[in-house]
Amino acid sequence: MSILPRAAILIAALGLAACSNDRFSDTTYNGGAGGGAGGFVAGSASDPSSPAYFQQAVGDRVLFLVDQSSLTNEARATLDGQAQWLLTNTDYAATIEGHADEQGTREYNLALGARRANAVREYLVSKGVAGSRLNTVSYGKERPIEICSEEACYAKNRRAVTVITAGGLTS
Repeated sequence: MSILPRAAILIAALGLAACSNDRFSDTTYNGGAGGGAGGFVAGSASDPSSPAYFQQAVGDRVLFLVDQSSLTNEARATLDGQAQWLLTNTDYAATIEGHADEQGTREYNLALGARRANAVREYLVSKGVAGSRLNTVSYGKERPIEICSEEACYAKNRRAVTVITAGGLTS
């Protein structure tokens, strides 16, 4: 084997050796001042101040009954967690998306989605979240997460989703 292929193999091996996970270990949080058990990676779903945690652990969506924009007890419980997260993490704002199932006209479902998003916004404001941090938008039936003509699908599409964005106060 000539010297050029050997040099290329050596350079490749050194390059791979430099790719170690140890250099990323400083992004792991150890529980704050004084340390603690069970760290987490900043920004991950295990980081209580991350949008991923909000989405997965707190819950980013609430469901509604047919043709309703009133909050169920289960929805209020989820929104209580959202309010607490938003009050703790003031560097974030939220857009609340209102959705409807495919039944009804486009216009009716846009209006219903708007009522659902506003119901969530009003509830969060009643729990102390600044209204200036919350925007609403209605997608009506235009963005289903389930597509089928069965109640199981319709039920998942009757929702409001709170989407976290960086930036605190909104205009």
